[in-house]
Amino acid sequence: MARPSDSQQSALLTHFLDHVQELSDVRARVAGRADTRSEHQLPDAEIELSIAGRSIRLAVETKKDAYPRDVRQGLWRSSMAADPAAPGVQRLFLAESISPGAKELLRQERVAYCDRGGSLFLSVPGAYIHIDKPPPKALEKAIGSMFSGRRAQVLHALLMDHKEWFGVVAMANRAQVAASTVSDVLAGLERFDWLESRGKGPGKERLLREPGALLDEWARQISIERAPAVHRYYVPGHNAGALADRLDEVCKAYQISYALSSEAAAQRYAPFLSNVSQVRTRLLPGNDTDDALTELGARNVHEGANLVVIDTKSAGELLFRQQIDGVWLASPIQVYLDLLRGEGRAKEMAEHLRRERIGY
Repeated sequence: MARPSDSQQSALLTHFLDHVQELSDVRARVAGRADTRSEHQLPDAEIELSIAGRSIRLAVETKKDAYPRDVRQGLWRSSMAADPAAPGVQRLFLAESISPGAKELLRQERVAYCDRGGSLFLSVPGAYIHIDKPPPKALEKAIGSMFSGRRAQVLHALLMDHKEWFGVVAMANRAQVAASTVSDVLAGLERFDWLESRGKGPGKERLLREPGALLDEWARQISIERAPAVHRYYVPGHNAGALADRLDEVCKAYQISYALSSEAAAQRYAPFLSNVSQVRTRLLPGNDTDDALTELGARNVHEGANLVVIDTKSAGELLFRQQIDGVWLASPIQVYLDLLRGEGRAKEMAEHLRRERIGY
């Protein structure tokens, strides 16, 4: 990725100078700038920093937006340049926005960074500063868009088949989406540096190298997004196991696809609780579904529900369901994510399921 324009680079440098000089006993100034027309000249700029009377020189790498791949490329470029690697010189990474994963990588490498959102990390002799601000809304929106709708179906497929190499067309068929959707998702994942690739052109294949990191990011997205709406029912005369069996019978009769999730599904994948009192399921809405719930004897309640129907907008949310003990369960990935939204011991159950069934 090319460096920012002159004006963008100037804005990043000014923001950093203003930010650090708000701190006690800190002085900073730009000591030199590179020609932005050169792609290989390093550093992009140099800053002289004084903290409590101690002078430090910062070799600056600038980007517009930074993901782990950009950071790794920047660190490699810096390591190949003699000046930033010189003794006594600290590296500084400036960007409009820096993803959480990129920030973590920079901290691991003890490389200073600052973004326009107000995040700042500086670890130099005599000072350690770490200010962490949420990613800018534009970056959060760009990341979050990968984890919704049809793009989420691609991620789901990748996690289910994380040990397999795949081509775009094969993945599109697996995820039941257009090939263009797969290409968009892959471009995003490559910025996180989570994929390996082999071959070229139409025969190019990828492998998800970091399934755990992808699932961690999906879990983070779950924590900040609004949960899907649910409809609560009480069905008399059934414990959770019997209710799941009866639900299966009714759905078969009405030819409705469903998938149990949360505790009721996790307990069948990887037993954890002594008993489960509630069945949560995905059902596509429609007249047949309403008739099936009526035959089941389900009535709407505000409290004491033993059947909860998760609002389901498309058949893609039922992808990779599995039949176990005669009933259909959402995939372990979907069950894990639904548990993270739960209460009580749901999050403990989520970690147990991930450890025992998902494995990464």
